[in-house]
Amino acid sequence: MTKRNHADAVATQSQSYSATSALAVSWRRSMVKHGLDPADHRPPERLSGVELAERQQAMASFLHVAAPQLDQLYTVVGLSGCNVLLTDSQGVVLDQRVSEADAEQFRNWGLWKGADWSEAAQGTNGIGTCLVEGRQVTIHREEHFRTRNTGMSCMDAPIWGPDGRLLAALDVSSARVEQTERYNRLISAQVAQTAKAIEAMYFRSSFPDARIVVAPDDQGDQAVLLAVDKDDLAIGATRAARRVLGLEREGAFRPRPASDLLGRQDDLSDLDCAERAAVVRALARAEGNVSKAARTLGIGRATLYRRMARLRIGENRA
Repeated sequence: MTKRNHADAVATQSQSYSATSALAVSWRRSMVKHGLDPADHRPPERLSGVELAERQQAMASFLHVAAPQLDQLYTVVGLSGCNVLLTDSQGVVLDQRVSEADAEQFRNWGLWKGADWSEAAQGTNGIGTCLVEGRQVTIHREEHFRTRNTGMSCMDAPIWGPDGRLLAALDVSSARVEQTERYNRLISAQVAQTAKAIEAMYFRSSFPDARIVVAPDDQGDQAVLLAVDKDDLAIGATRAARRVLGLEREGAFRPRPASDLLGRQDDLSDLDCAERAAVVRALARAEGNVSKAARTLGIGRATLYRRMARLRIGENRA
């Protein structure tokens, strides 16, 4: 398809009210909502060095957690001429991994630190459309809104923050002519896996004093996590956990008993559960010595045995 034909096709689809495909809807957003021209050949705008540094500083802890995962992803896709990029929630590129041999080409494309790849700025593209729709996307060549971007394939996945809000997009882009849709699917799967790993690691680092519990999920999503404090209260949940457990979709999280959320109910009261946990901890610290555990708890040995029986703590636990 020629550049003129591509621009005409995008314009026709964008103006059609009958367009129902996700791609056509994105094209329509780009033209009607954002007033973009598919034939516009201007490169993406880039932030100044100071503006970029400010955004990077605001997300410094996140970028620190993500960096090793970007390195690992690059070792997988870098030799095939791909560019690995990490953006903020507005689509501005904050970090990247690219070979020196491919750097100039990607810089010319505008796939570089500080560039604005929001859908409002560039129309349908991997980064911007992923952030608008909050889902994993692949935009292959002519699926891009702007003609100047049709030489690229972009595979993206969203990254959700500990508050359940969209935090970033992870992108792998390629401008190789031989890049096929089949190969894109393989890269896309790797991008999704890395995005979830970054999300889970950042969630864990955001609750350093809590234990992290994997909530049950039929799909085996590694990002279905709860942060539980020393009182067994869930004080945080990832976006996936909020969805699975029917919690607040985003924002402030109301602490509630982890056992309630995880369905681990029994006939012991909350006070009994707390007492049972205290006795079990004392026994563990005493390496199973009941007399020593009783002294630690400040009670008699016979009293501890009675409590163990009431709380259903067997001799094998001691």
